[in-house]
Amino acid sequence: MRTETDSMGTLEVPADRYWGAQTQRALQNFKIGDERLPRAAIWALGTIKQAVAGVNADLGLLDAKLAETICAAAQEVVDGALDDHFPLRIWQTGSGTQTNMNVNEVIANRAIEMLGGEMGSKHPIHPNDHVNKSQSTNDVFPTSIHLAMVKQIQTHLLPRLTALQSAFAEKVSAFAGIVKIGRTHLMDATPLTLGQEFSAYTQQLTAAEQRITATLPYLCELPIGGTAVGTGLNTHPDYTAKVVARLSEVTGYELQRAPNAFEALACRDAVVSASGALKTLAVALFKIANDIRWLASGPRCGLGELRLPEMEPGSSIMPGKVNPTQCEAVTMVCAQVMGNDTTLVFAGANGALQLNVFMPVIAYNALQSIQLLGDACESFRVNCVEGIVPNRETIGRHLSESLMLVTALTPHIGYDKAAKVAQYAHEQGCTLRDAAIAMEVLTGEAFDALVVPADMTRPNLG
Repeated sequence: MRTETDSMGTLEVPADRYWGAQTQRALQNFKIGDERLPRAAIWALGTIKQAVAGVNADLGLLDAKLAETICAAAQEVVDGALDDHFPLRIWQTGSGTQTNMNVNEVIANRAIEMLGGEMGSKHPIHPNDHVNKSQSTNDVFPTSIHLAMVKQIQTHLLPRLTALQSAFAEKVSAFAGIVKIGRTHLMDATPLTLGQEFSAYTQQLTAAEQRITATLPYLCELPIGGTAVGTGLNTHPDYTAKVVARLSEVTGYELQRAPNAFEALACRDAVVSASGALKTLAVALFKIANDIRWLASGPRCGLGELRLPEMEPGSSIMPGKVNPTQCEAVTMVCAQVMGNDTTLVFAGANGALQLNVFMPVIAYNALQSIQLLGDACESFRVNCVEGIVPNRETIGRHLSESLMLVTALTPHIGYDKAAKVAQYAHEQGCTLRDAAIAMEVLTGEAFDALVVPADMTRPNLG
């Protein structure tokens, strides 16, 4: 153990840990749950500390050698080399002060070690005076949320969502010629092609991607430079612009300073909006996965129109049973994301005057949603969607047996007479064709000319 100090006194800290007294105090005071900030949030905090140190040096506010060492230590945070030194749970103060100080202490002690100093001495690098210079948790933490979300959406979620959308688009082409019965209210409806059915899924994912992408410009507006309440106290006039420019250069994202620093600290509306788009993707994925599960149900006593890849045994008691496990995993992810959004909405509403005080849980839920949705899209694509094949025999049987083909007769014999044909066929257990002939509504040849399922999958009048 070694002795470290903070403004409240001294504490014993494990000698092999880079964190200091404030982190240790938080470990003692917040023994709640196991949830920690995702790696992307730590990456973002390290990236910010590195950028700020460089800008402070450029502005003559921080010794160049100290800044260089801080940047080197921060790079290790960015790279994940120091992940074991961030032990705090998200259940802490609503601003995230404990986590911000955890990062400051780790960087300071690692930098001191690099310079040959004594860890815990705060010399020649102090966690507040040097690593946290020109900053407040109140602007650093929300900046890290935005930065981490942008990175995870761009690098983790969108590529996987696009790949899933492409997999469905391939099925649209492959299934274009397969005519099947449609269903509304889970009841037989008029025909469509299997390709048309899958085109709805493709469009849902395309629209979801567009909605998520539309939130990125607002997440790219950073609160950095507002310090405690938005005024920029204890910063150089050029500080904010330079930090944002450096972060843009380092990350490759088109970042901007928030148009109003007071708004940027007081609320997390951009995150709430992005969460809404993530929730909409979850709603779409739930519907798609559930549809596929219905269409593949059986294999003999359900709809059975699709065959899914058989990935693993489905039952501990029923030999040979195989379940739609990928669909179930996706729908559970969607339920979690919907719940995360509910938490985020409530948390976002809890801005108190100049500061939102639910930021750690906002960061955790938003980043978890992005992670889960990206993972689910990839798993669903690789382990299910790409391997879907149609059961043409079952599809053909369902199509031929459907009473709703009678809809094609409506323009020719009228709704009421067509309804009677369908009712007769249902009651007698015969085909529509036989019903029309028995009721002397149409000849067999006339029925065959009017009821062509493939013609019912597109506009056919005029």
